[in-house]
Amino acid sequence: MTKIKYVLLAIICLTLTNCKTEEHEFPLDKRYWDTNDYDKAILELRFGYEDDEKKPTFDNPEQRIIVEKLTDEQNFKIVLKDNELGTKHRNAVATEFFEHWKDMHQIYQATDRKDMYVYDIEMLAVWQYGLSLQLDYFKLGNKEILESADDPNSTRVKNVINSNIRTLIDNYVIYLDEINEEKAFSEKGKTKLADGIDKYFTQLIELYPDANYSGMKKKAELMLKKSESDKVKSSLTKLIELINSKQKTEKEE
Repeated sequence: MTKIKYVLLAIICLTLTNCKTEEHEFPLDKRYWDTNDYDKAILELRFGYEDDEKKPTFDNPEQRIIVEKLTDEQNFKIVLKDNELGTKHRNAVATEFFEHWKDMHQIYQATDRKDMYVYDIEMLAVWQYGLSLQLDYFKLGNKEILESADDPNSTRVKNVINSNIRTLIDNYVIYLDEINEEKAFSEKGKTKLADGIDKYFTQLIELYPDANYSGMKKKAELMLKKSESDKVKSSLTKLIELINSKQKTEKEE
């Protein structure tokens, strides 16, 4: 009878141990994640980790694939760039991805006792994923508006389109707010922050060269005075110059 008790106790301990050491599950075998995959991954990353448990990072060889999958722009581009699919369908999918991205922002926001970001590279990767996504999201939204309108050239339709573009630009300006937290970034983080300005802000301005970037320019000028990072200041300077060049071209025309 005593031996049986010991066996049962051993089984119980083993079961509890397996529960505690169970690995987090992600759909890593899939080439592209759809919105259902994001549902599960975001839920796991936000609520499936203990407070003192390290989340997946790029510098962890075993777990970096999780962050790479999470921030892979091809996950949404494979659908949103497919011209064989209908505009309404793609716009609906873009909306789902956009809503998921807003939830993704909560995953890597932690700071330590020195007010430094614990996951600055990963947080910025999520941010930049969203900057890229929004270019397609707003473009498809405006395309659906034009296709559904009785008169695509009407003042009302044009006003809605322009309002959406202003919202997109305002959303990009929010990214520049991260420069206010520059001291919370590592040097690698500051470089990635600057790279995001170089890449995605250029794409935005090239996509909508005639839009009003006066607010973005003013924000960039303020952040240029505030930043202490040479890389960030260089990117802000290039952004201001790009906006100025577009404004000059517009005046000449």
